[in-house]
Amino acid sequence: MVKKDSLVKGTIILAGAALAARVLGIFQRVPLEYAMDKNGQSAFGLANNVYLLLLVFATAGIPSAISKMVSERLELGREAEVKKIYRAAIRFGILMGIIMTLVLLLVAPYYASFSKVPDGDLAVRAIAPALLFFPIIAMMRGYFQGRQFMMAGGVSQVIEQIARVITAVGLVFLLQGLGYNNRIMAAGGALGSVFGGIAALAVMLWYARRLEAGDRKSPRTESIPSSVQAGGPPVLTQTKDIYKAILKISIPILLTAMTVQLIYFIDTSLLGPLSHWNFDKATVESWLAGLVTNAQSIAGIPPVLAIALSTSILPVLAAAFAARDDERVRSQGMLAMRIAIFTGMPIVLVLTVGAHAVNGLLFSKPSESEIVAMLAGGTIFQITMMTSNSILNGISRQRTAMAHTLTGIAIKLALSLALTPFFGVYGLVAATSVCFIFVTAWNMITIRKLTGIKALGDRWTGFASAVTVIAGVGSAIVYYGLEWTESLGGKWPYLIVTIVLGIFVCAAYLVLLVLFRVIRSEDLSGYPARIRKVLGPVVRALGRSRGSASA
Repeated sequence: MVKKDSLVKGTIILAGAALAARVLGIFQRVPLEYAMDKNGQSAFGLANNVYLLLLVFATAGIPSAISKMVSERLELGREAEVKKIYRAAIRFGILMGIIMTLVLLLVAPYYASFSKVPDGDLAVRAIAPALLFFPIIAMMRGYFQGRQFMMAGGVSQVIEQIARVITAVGLVFLLQGLGYNNRIMAAGGALGSVFGGIAALAVMLWYARRLEAGDRKSPRTESIPSSVQAGGPPVLTQTKDIYKAILKISIPILLTAMTVQLIYFIDTSLLGPLSHWNFDKATVESWLAGLVTNAQSIAGIPPVLAIALSTSILPVLAAAFAARDDERVRSQGMLAMRIAIFTGMPIVLVLTVGAHAVNGLLFSKPSESEIVAMLAGGTIFQITMMTSNSILNGISRQRTAMAHTLTGIAIKLALSLALTPFFGVYGLVAATSVCFIFVTAWNMITIRKLTGIKALGDRWTGFASAVTVIAGVGSAIVYYGLEWTESLGGKWPYLIVTIVLGIFVCAAYLVLLVLFRVIRSEDLSGYPARIRKVLGPVVRALGRSRGSASA
């Protein structure tokens, strides 16, 4: 049997894969921008956007549902039922892939005409066959996640992007060299997603064979107490029951997973209509460009780890909850929340305090850096919201997580309508942060009642003090650093200040967490061995120095 990945290892694998995929995705856009004119870029963008939208509806939520169902039943020794779930999920993926591919091939010219990008019809049709593969891949990833084997999904994601980038860029430049127009070149670029899907599916099939071989060599023999089995999830004997269970679990998870995308849609849709009566057109247009291009792009960086952590914690908690192991539920849930907060905050600090420097480094001008700082600052609550949602999903409270999230979105919408006409984009972004804070607070109150999980307990004061000190000193580094390096010109001041700020935050953050007793020596035993090796010497050294000072 293939060894399970721990919560920390699984999170690192998925976060690394997501970051690599994001970097490769950015790399793909640069050469395509040089090779094609605006019509070609619009055609490629149209095909890519419709593909990503359909992919979300086809796969989001369902892999998490499969992961949860598989981990619960494996914990209870119901391997035969797990195989039924896996086979049913694969059949569902095949059917969804065929339907979406055929529909997209048929509606491509009409959709391109409706979108005012008539040259995009061929690109949409070229990308359609990729949908044959990705629903199947998503089902397989859900199964592997339920087995707590994250390596397969992570490797397939990276290989998929590598194959996609190489083939897309290669085909575009090949077609350009052969003298084809931008319509054909855009279709060639879109075809890269098909090759990416083939490569990803090949990786997943290889891991599936490896997993199957491992199961044959090391069959599961441990016995499960009948009392635990009796309290587990219902036995699914028919395919229709499996599909009902998948949909029952996946729909609430899908709705919570789409929260951020829905909020961003609300922001881009409402900013103009709500602001124009009180602010001039040029200001509103500048706000909208800064929000969509700069702020939302930068604010998308911190939650990458939370997405990976949410994926990793779901099967771990589902298995512990199914086995009625309350202590494992509590310890793993608390570990997940602390990983989310401790690792998310330094990234958020760099992007918030250093918003002007980071914004100037990444974009042509550091315009609307205040919007970047506000939106990036709120992502720490986005991270805690996503992680706590996943904890609720793991302990079979999907509908509770959905209810909290939908209520938070309603509050966000109401505050946006009330604040934006008077404060413009700043009222809109403030409403977003309030939504994340509200959902996090309600989630954690519920989780604490059900499981006893506390994120930091009595350590919030020390944590807030550490963050305040770093934010104050970091602000001075950015202000004076940009002033002192201004003479260098170009991107150099932004690069230097961002690097110095990043080094300061990373070093000071760990030291202050120990000095303010947010991380204590008695906590080390609860962390994985590799993290103990890093934290141990720091905690012991600072503990001795603090003791000497007090004496």
